[in-house]
Amino acid sequence: MKENVVQIKSYAFAVKIVKVYKYLCDEKREYVLSKQLLRSGTSIGANIEEAIGGQSRKDFYAKLTISYKEARETHYWIRLITDTNYLEPEKSKELLGDCEELLKIIGSIQKTIRNS
Repeated sequence: MKENVVQIKSYAFAVKIVKVYKYLCDEKREYVLSKQLLRSGTSIGANIEEAIGGQSRKDFYAKLTISYKEARETHYWIRLITDTNYLEPEKSKELLGDCEELLKIIGSIQKTIRNS
């Protein structure tokens, strides 16, 4: 079976998001924004998994589009949590970079599907 880069990267990103969520809850006692981050950040990979198991090309594309939207939302929450001093800029820089990479990969897959 061929290695699926977006599947691997989105799963690794979800693991990081869970760890940041635990940090925000345990160390910063922040529960509302961190829950939003957890939901959107782990949803990216979950929807990619659903896309891979999609019943049709249209189903695949629809799930991929949801993943893209969740990645955009996650990018927003990371920035907000950082700008409100719950997360140090050093920690958010890596997360933002990973999130932007996922956005580029997912966007590229979407473009390929639209153009084929």
